[in-house]
Amino acid sequence: MSEIEPGDQSLKSLKGLHLWHAPLSSCSQRVRIVLEEMGKGYESHLVNLKKDEHASAAYQAIHPKGLVPALVDDGRLFIESIDIIQHVAADGPELMRLESPELLRMADEAQMDLKLLTFEFLFRAEPPPPPQQAEAFQKSHNNAWLRQFRKDFEAGFDHDRLDSAVRRIDAGFSHLDGLLADGREFLTGDQFSLADVAWMPNVHRFALMDWPFDRTPNLAAWFERVSSRPSYKNALLAWQDERAASTFADYTKTRQADGTDVRTFGGLSG
Repeated sequence: MSEIEPGDQSLKSLKGLHLWHAPLSSCSQRVRIVLEEMGKGYESHLVNLKKDEHASAAYQAIHPKGLVPALVDDGRLFIESIDIIQHVAADGPELMRLESPELLRMADEAQMDLKLLTFEFLFRAEPPPPPQQAEAFQKSHNNAWLRQFRKDFEAGFDHDRLDSAVRRIDAGFSHLDGLLADGREFLTGDQFSLADVAWMPNVHRFALMDWPFDRTPNLAAWFERVSSRPSYKNALLAWQDERAASTFADYTKTRQADGTDVRTFGGLSG
């Protein structure tokens, strides 16, 4: 479990639940979903990723990798979303503690590909940051991987890198579709569980790109079921900027018209 010693020692004096998160962060979304499902209130600390607040010294004293989310529970600091949702659900109903280590691991491992494809097929719709801000990020953020990722994004991602990521996501969705083929309602059976929480933001994210979910009809039906839950509406959609969603939709249509959208990679059109 990714409980760490905080660099900011003042966190140890905090009482209750405190969540540092960003509205469109998929990892933040899964944490908000489990908190909603559990009926747990928390103090919200928004991190503005567009303004690179995650590169500030103050935030990196909370999360040393400069990522979101981070959760403090009565002075204890947790920084990995899968570990956070397990921690939050640990004292809840048994059904919420049902889990599949394989599915949680898969959801966690998919994050790198989700980030890559999100930046390429959604976030590229937004204007790039000013040069001064980009330079400041490279100087102030401690996470070398994230600094390089930003450079790669600005230079343009390699086609093969995108293609490989799409193939891995497609394989993961196909695996989930196969699990659901036996008629089960949720990913681990007939009860909603942490596995569903972990995958809900991922499927939502790729739906924004107009991913061809007709390839995985069982997964599409599952998403229709879980997206009807109040937690999806209150912890994910309610935090989604409608202007951003509209921008993503317009950008997706532009990429489709140009023949460069996500469906043109990884054999999805075959």
